[in-house]
Amino acid sequence: MQDGHVTTTIRYWAGARAAAGVADEQTSARTLAEALLLARSTRDDRFGKVLEVCSFVVDGDPVGGRDHGSVALADGGLVDVLPPFAGG
Repeated sequence: MQDGHVTTTIRYWAGARAAAGVADEQTSARTLAEALLLARSTRDDRFGKVLEVCSFVVDGDPVGGRDHGSVALADGGLVDVLPPFAGG
């Protein structure tokens, strides 16, 4: 952990996985906002558009409407990226 950054796994589901091109990846960031910015920086605009409609769950806790910059990440933690799902 350097400068408060922690290593966290981002796990992509369904359409987010297709847009990311990977099922999961590790990132070094302090907040959810930083982790998403890093993930976007290596991909095209399509990926960013998918993220805009996704929900996020950090270590089992839904982020909901919280500011992503206020959501701290834990070392060894898990961020689930969930696109909207159809069905009932």
